[in-house]
Formats: sequence, C-alpha cells, structure tokens
Amino acid sequence: MTPLERLAAALTDAITRTGAFAPAILFAATFVEYVFPPFPGDLVVVLGAWYAVQGQISWVATFAATTAGALAGAWVDYRIGAAIGRRLEARARRPTVLHALLTAERLARFEESYRRHGGLVIAANRFFPGIRAFVFVAAGAAGIPLRRVLLLGGVSAALWNCVLLGAGALVAKNADELVALFERYTRVAGAVLAGAAVLVAAAWILRRRRAARRAGAP
Repeated sequence: MTPLERLAAALTDAITRTGAFAPAILFAATFVEYVFPPFPGDLVVVLGAWYAVQGQISWVATFAATTAGALAGAWVDYRIGAAIGRRLEARARRPTVLHALLTAERLARFEESYRRHGGLVIAANRFFPGIRAFVFVAAGAAGIPLRRVLLLGGVSAALWNCVLLGAGALVAKNADELVALFERYTRVAGAVLAGAAVLVAAAWILRRRRAARRAGAP
C-alpha cells in the first residue's frame, strides 16, 4: 500500500469514527484530490456515499461537503492556471528558444479553442478521474471566466455525487461492492481517455502533415 493509499484508508476510517465531523473529512479529501491529483480522493468519497446511504452520515451534509470541496479545489487550480498563463504569455514574447516553440499565436489559438470547447470538458470533468486538476488549470490559463468555470464545475460535481449516492442506494449491496463498481468504472474511463488522447494526437499529426504538404506545393 502506497503512502497515498494509506492516507486515504486513514481518512476513510476517520469518517466512520468522527460522526458529525465526517463531512469535513469528505470536503478535505475532495479538495486535496483536485489540487494533488495522485491522491485517491474518489475512494474516500465513494465510501462516504455508502455511509450516507446507510444513515451514518447525513445525505445533505455528504453532498454539500463533496461538492464544496470540488469547487474549492477547482478555484485553486484555476488560479494556478491563470498565473501560468500570464507567465507563458510573457515568455512567448521573448526571443528565446521557448519562443520558437511557444509563440503568441499558438497561445492565442489554444485559448480560443479552449474557450470554445472547454465548457463541455469542464462540465464532464468529475466523471473522468486523473485529469480534473488539469482541466481547471487549462481553464485558468485560457482565461475562461471564473464564474462560468465554477458553475460548470459545480454542476459536474453535483451530478457525480448524485451518481455515487444513487449507486450506493440502488445498486451496491455493501461498501466493498460499491468500491469494486467504482474501480471498474475508473478503468473504463481511463481507457476512454487514453483512446481519445490517441485520436486527438493522430488528428493533430495529420493536420500538420497536410499543412506541410500544402506549404511545399508549388
């Protein structure tokens, strides 16, 4: 068991022992997961959903704590992305090696593309483990309005929490079954993300080759 897994196990154990303070632990686990993606916060949230279904924790408190933790983490990620975006823009204007790779035009294209399509990614972020932090960092770097980012991020978190609570109430027979269901979903979601990344990379390479051929054509 890795140190992060031990920490998650300790938080999960604390949830079952702290009673009224359990929502604070759920908030912290969700927040840390957004700011430090390797942390398995989803596992803590899944078990929190199960205990809520069993009546050991308030449904309302569980839902509010996990949603608020997601929004707080998203806000931090957005601010980090905004700072990164400002630094990249400043460096792109300097005549350095980085300038040849990261031009102001390329940054502008990224920002325009993410403003156009990023809303859908943000709205779906909670359903794709491992990339949530990067979604909000990119939103900050692209300059998408913070209010819109938090609104879409909040909707995504709320829907995900409803799915977890619903699975705990209607599908899983015990906590272990709910965790196993979540782990299967995580593997499938990871495969989908990997496939999408390959397709995007392939499309980018094809566009570059076509552009190069057109530029070389007489």
